Amino acid sequence: MAARGMTLNREILALAVPALGALVAEPLFLIVDAALVGHLGVVPLAALGIASAVLQTIVGLMVFLAYSTTPAVARRFGAGNHGSAVSAGIDGMWLALGLGFVLATIGSLATPWLVSLLGADAAVSAQAESYLGISMWGLPAMLIVFAATGLLRGMQDTVTPLWIAGAGFTANAALNAFFIYGVGWGVAGSAAGTVVAQWAMVAAYAVVVGRLARRHSASLRPRADSVTASARAGGWMFLRTVSLRAALLATVFVATTLGTDELAGWQVAFTIFTTAAFALDALAIAAQALIGRGLGAGDEGFVRRVLGRTIAWGVWFGVVVGLIIGALSGVIGLLFTSDPAIAALVQPALIVLAVAQPVCGVVFVLDGVLIGAGDGRYLALVGVLNLVPFVPVLLVIAWLGTTGAAGLAWLAVAFFGVYMLARLITLAARVRGARWLTVGG
Repeated sequence: MAARGMTLNREILALAVPALGALVAEPLFLIVDAALVGHLGVVPLAALGIASAVLQTIVGLMVFLAYSTTPAVARRFGAGNHGSAVSAGIDGMWLALGLGFVLATIGSLATPWLVSLLGADAAVSAQAESYLGISMWGLPAMLIVFAATGLLRGMQDTVTPLWIAGAGFTANAALNAFFIYGVGWGVAGSAAGTVVAQWAMVAAYAVVVGRLARRHSASLRPRADSVTASARAGGWMFLRTVSLRAALLATVFVATTLGTDELAGWQVAFTIFTTAAFALDALAIAAQALIGRGLGAGDEGFVRRVLGRTIAWGVWFGVVVGLIIGALSGVIGLLFTSDPAIAALVQPALIVLAVAQPVCGVVFVLDGVLIGAGDGRYLALVGVLNLVPFVPVLLVIAWLGTTGAAGLAWLAVAFFGVYMLARLITLAARVRGARWLTVGG
């Protein structure tokens, strides 16, 4: 029994550690862009901020392409149908390509309107439109990368996406520097460099997936029925993501009503939350791949062991991270601002976040487990249900208008407490039963 447990631990680590590296590479793209553009001046940097907000919203909503492809591939892989597994992933890539070009076309035409929604002045808006108009044509590449990453995760490979993400990050930095300063394109050069790097990543995935297709005799052509099935499964995951985005945007809106200092403090607290979430996301990705494989193989015992082990890891990671955040809560704010008043204002919210970390750990893991089981419909429906207790609490906070550290702490209680606890209850209720345990490839 102990040997079996150690083997499972190694499997989880073998998937989670490379997945973490690939996840970290994604925000590095944005950091490099900001650092290079920032030296051009305040206006280009502000323009980048506006364009990035639009792009991140679109891309964040499209992440379902990875989350719906992984379980579809993993189930077939677990059932021993490797050719069918690769074909399912390729169909997901075709769906991403079509969806990406539709979004790019609409997005490029709507760029002036999208920028105008954020209300920047004329100089900033002009540069934001330049950046966003070019960046829209990187959307198909980004979505294909999502689907291809999901394919490889489903085939129990998180190392290749790590290498491709690392190479893409390096190429992005070099190309941006060349186009911005070497060619003199300014903020448009940053967009051009990123788009070229994104399509280079697609080329790398095309080579890898092509080899997989030849090895397992999988078709590279799209299959209409399978693409439609991918779209249907992805639709539920899209709705799940919309509910998460709605919760985030509603929280930011209430933080805005409390005041500028409170909004800045919430940004600090949420940045720490998302940083800790990277490792939990990696653990959730491992759960997706292993749960899908186990269900495809019809091994319910293995699935239950993965469930128990990843929950334990989520709890212990949450405890450790919570202790670290709590211990550093008095100085974390100083990393983001030189104003001691802002640092003091955010400390109570950080303590709330620290206490909630074990809950967050389990929520991320259970989310990954149910995604791996292909239970997207349930996740979409309870995503809406989770807003029922959360939104009224936000409205009360906004109505009371409590400002300062107390107001920010109550906002943290609402999100890290009420909302995350609602997610925990609905997810735990599902895995306690057996309806999600649908075995077979």
